[in-house]
Amino acid sequence: MTLAVRVPEELSARVPVEQRAPGLDRDAVRLLVSRGARVSHHAFVELPRLLRAGDLLVVNTSATLAAAVDGWVGHARVVVHFSTCGDDGRWAVELREPDGRGTTRARGGGPEGTEVRLPGGGVLVLEEPLGARGGRLWWGRACGAGVLGVLRDHGRPIRYSYTERDQDLSAHQTVFALPSADGAGSAEMPSAARPFTHRLVAELVSRGVQFAPVMLHTGVASAEAHEPPYPERFAVPAASARLINAVRAGDGRVIAVGTTAVRAVESAAGPDGVVRGAAGWTDLVVTPERGVCVVDGLLTGLHEPEASHLLMLEAVAGRAAIDRGYEAALRARYLWHEFGDVHLLLPEEGAYAEQRTDDGR
Repeated sequence: MTLAVRVPEELSARVPVEQRAPGLDRDAVRLLVSRGARVSHHAFVELPRLLRAGDLLVVNTSATLAAAVDGWVGHARVVVHFSTCGDDGRWAVELREPDGRGTTRARGGGPEGTEVRLPGGGVLVLEEPLGARGGRLWWGRACGAGVLGVLRDHGRPIRYSYTERDQDLSAHQTVFALPSADGAGSAEMPSAARPFTHRLVAELVSRGVQFAPVMLHTGVASAEAHEPPYPERFAVPAASARLINAVRAGDGRVIAVGTTAVRAVESAAGPDGVVRGAAGWTDLVVTPERGVCVVDGLLTGLHEPEASHLLMLEAVAGRAAIDRGYEAALRARYLWHEFGDVHLLLPEEGAYAEQRTDDGR
């Protein structure tokens, strides 16, 4: 799916909302709500009044890593984006070139055997491309230093050219982020959850909205090519699976917070639509043809018109809702990207009730 729109450069959110004016908190972003082709405009702090008792928010607990590290190939400086740790200890990485403005631009991957000197004395050796789609991501093996130690001591959050400056890692963590026992995490923030604050979560709970934690460690996105997602590590706890199934059996709605949460819960659903506790790797790509069988709605950021994530949004809400929503977002000058505004896709009330009647859930 490609939207026939162009996002003006000035609509890129360059800094987190709380840095735009004194007294603002993370929840001071705007919220576009789509119910089918009907669109309404809100502040994010209105979310508790837009949901109802019995609704369930599925949230990703993956913490964001300081995944960008300076390195050298020969005498040339590169920036290594560490994406995903494989079961064999290798890391999927993307090498990028500094662009002279504090950010990076694309660089060809490889070739096999390329050695990247890392700060602290370690060396990263590129071994093979991650997949057949191209050479952007490569499997690399670190020698002489542990990658997580390098990230802890020398890493910084991945930053793209539309942002104004580097941010502390804390600006890239959501209120739901939990450190994993093995130190793994997401190369890029699961940013749909960024506007949530402890105060807002407490208000949602007080109004009867429930939360189901899942985990999906998201890898490095393609800033240029907008490729489909690569396999990612996920976990859906058995307790969360039971809660999701119970809400689906009642009158509540299952609303995923972010495309990562959709990918996790849909990967844990069986052919019968029942969600079961699961963990491992998922290569699921949610498209309109595949559809969704678990989630009823989605809270997500605003994506580039060429982004592969839009296929998932269309699978959840339909093409008309996405087209109408993005037209409204552009007219009202919503802000894009990880520090920007958010979009809540809800089912039309009549269509939702009819679906629940027809499929027996």
